[in-house]
Amino acid sequence: MKYSDFERIISPERMRRYLIACHYDTQKAMTLYRYNLKLSQEMFTVISCFEVVLRNKIDQEMKAHFGSDWLRDSILENGIFYSDKNVSKTKDIIAKAYDEMSENGTYTHSKLITEMGFGVWKFMYNNVQYAKTKKCLLKIFPNKPKSTPEIHYNNLYVFNELDRINYIRNRIAHHEPICFEKPLHIDIQYVKNCYHIIIQLFDWMDIDYKKLLYGIDHLNNAFGKIIFFQKQAS
Repeated sequence: MKYSDFERIISPERMRRYLIACHYDTQKAMTLYRYNLKLSQEMFTVISCFEVVLRNKIDQEMKAHFGSDWLRDSILENGIFYSDKNVSKTKDIIAKAYDEMSENGTYTHSKLITEMGFGVWKFMYNNVQYAKTKKCLLKIFPNKPKSTPEIHYNNLYVFNELDRINYIRNRIAHHEPICFEKPLHIDIQYVKNCYHIIIQLFDWMDIDYKKLLYGIDHLNNAFGKIIFFQKQAS
């Protein structure tokens, strides 16, 4: 495809940073755009697997402490998220999904769980919500290292790691590029770091990530293509 047609379809605004990063070489700009799409596809696949595992682990732990309908019960009177303004955003997200299911007569605990986005699970580890869940949710990481004077592997450590993953997830979901560390400079180090965070957290959860991601994790290949492209374009 000619670049003029490609740019007209994708939009000049979206292609601008690719052009600048590739020193206005239009063929390279189109190649980088495609490499970014492939990287996003591969990263989202791994994040999706991680998100399902994370929410299932949290769900299992919460059921053990708060019952089989813990998510619904959390927003009902006397529930753990019922009256605290500090968790109102989480409560509102749960309530909206639950109310819609109640009106349609489709509520099940499993369906309510699947309606929750990554951000809900991430915020289970902020200080307020972690305390309200009886501080039980670090138990889903049986292989987590012990804290040291230098590094505290506590709930906030997990929260911050999940926040980094959430950032990449949202960029991909909103069709934003992830091959730029700075606005006009090709750099995938942040994405690579997030990938390693996911692998680390799988290990902490005692999940054999190599077996889980067998046949679907092609990120190292995607990384390699952009790294090689970066050297050629510089």
